[in-house]
Amino acid sequence: MLLTNENILLGPVYEEEFEKMSSWYLHESLVRRLDAKPYRFQTVQELKDWWYEKDAYSQRFGIRLKQGNELIGFVELDGILWNHRNAWVSIAIGEKAHWGKGYGREAMESCMRYAFLELNLNRLQLTVFSYNEPAVRLYAALGFTREGVYREFIERNGKKHDMILFGLLKSEWKDPFEGAI
Repeated sequence: MLLTNENILLGPVYEEEFEKMSSWYLHESLVRRLDAKPYRFQTVQELKDWWYEKDAYSQRFGIRLKQGNELIGFVELDGILWNHRNAWVSIAIGEKAHWGKGYGREAMESCMRYAFLELNLNRLQLTVFSYNEPAVRLYAALGFTREGVYREFIERNGKKHDMILFGLLKSEWKDPFEGAI
């Protein structure tokens, strides 16, 4: 149960799927939840370069539906500091038709299980823009602690928004599959 949950599994992204991933970046609402940089389309080649970049500080997985094996998003552990056992985590459900169905929660649970049990990390952290209320609720429900706020960090459509820092320690984490092998 390391990289799987009830409805999703974490796995590879195949060569022919980068075109699909690139199409997700046509959705301004998704991109504006992921990045503070100005909205910009991602080409297939840019996504491949990012995905296949080989370093010891990142782990990336495609989020797939168990039924049909459809790629619907990705999750990433990035900036891993092995000596301190912590990492940044980010997630995107790219297919808008799959938003709000709990797949992001399942993917985060699987990613957290992988990070804490397989990579032996002690801390996960992430940032989220305050206007991304579903994500703020999700991270709190998963046990992340709100550790700080970067006030008025980002300006979108003439309004200033905070960026919230969340963190989760392994000792605070509750594995929903505890005892399962």
